[in-house]
Parts: sequence; C-alpha cells; structure tokens
Amino acid sequence: MRQALTYGYCVAKIEDGSEGRDVTMDEKSLAPTLLLAMPQMQDPNFARSVVLLWRHEREGALGLVVNRRTETRVASVVEMDPPPRHDSGLHIWIGGPVVPQRGWVLLGYDPGTPDAITVADGMYLSASVDVLRTIIETVATPARPCRFFLGYAGWGDGQLESELAASAWLTVDASRQLVFDTDPEIMWEAAIRSLGINPYALQMGTGVH
Repeated sequence: MRQALTYGYCVAKIEDGSEGRDVTMDEKSLAPTLLLAMPQMQDPNFARSVVLLWRHEREGALGLVVNRRTETRVASVVEMDPPPRHDSGLHIWIGGPVVPQRGWVLLGYDPGTPDAITVADGMYLSASVDVLRTIIETVATPARPCRFFLGYAGWGDGQLESELAASAWLTVDASRQLVFDTDPEIMWEAAIRSLGINPYALQMGTGVH
C-alpha cells in the first residue's frame, strides 16, 4: 500500500536563505560529523546508530541515521506522475524518528541542481523531484551513490550538547566512503574502529534514553 509521503528538506530550512547552497554553521558547530552511539544508548531509534550530523546551531541540530536500511523499495511507496519507467531497486533507509513520512535524498555526488545542499565533503542533499525520479529509475554506481531516507534525527536547544556531555556519542569525521561503501550491518563497528577503539572494549555507563 502506498503511503502519503512528503519529499524535501523544508523542515531544515532556516530563515537565513540557506536553501540551495552550502550549509553554514555557528563557530562552535560540530557539523558536519558522524555521531556514533555509545553502547549505553538504550533508545531503539539510536542504539548502535551512525548519524550524519549536517546541521548544528544554537537552536538545535539535524542529522540522518545512515545505517538503518529497510527491505522496502522506494518505487513501491512514492507516487509520481507519470510513474517511474523503471524500478532500480532503491531501498528506503530510516533516517530517524522525527517526521517519518518526510523523504530525503542523500547523494555521494553533486547533482548539479539549484536546490542541492552540500552537507559534508562529497555529500549532498537534494529536494529535486527530477533527481528523485532519476535515482528511482537508474541503478546507482560506485561513482554516483545515493540513499533515500524517511524521517530524520533532531535535537532541540542544548539537547545534543547534554547527550555529548553524558558521553552518549562518539564523533568521527564525516566520510563519504563510510556512509556509502560500508555495509550498514557493520558500519557502527567500522566507524568506531576507525578511531583506533575496540567497540567491545567501550565501557558501559548509565543508560541514555
């Protein structure tokens, strides 16, 4: 059964005219970075998650969980007129628990559209319907990887800072290779090992909900 989906990143638009260009941050912003959930993270939405943090400001933060792939194909839930000519087999990924009916396209290449936002080195968000149609109809290649997400991860004013102070997250540089070329089943472990840390040696602390 097809769902009523909203496509685009308008939830992330700030009143600074930032849409369609590189995202600018506060001086103390952590973005772009990857957040790696510590073992004590008990929230099922974020346990062993890898989050691409692409916006971090005084008012809050935005990110996409990048290691939650589903078996549902995008073509089976997205309605387009006219319908896509082909089904590339592109799967839906769960980007987070906030506004789960909103779709996001993350690309590992510059789509060359005016709406595209650079969120990290070599990674772009696009709200172009033409781009969405292209990735539904065309099989991705290593040179042009893509992901379609539903939902996102969001933090209010000071919330992420509190979680970081409670050692709920590790951070690692946002890596296009890690996000697009690593099996989601092992992405969390691979990201932590890239820091020279054995994930199974991490100390369990007080649970974070």
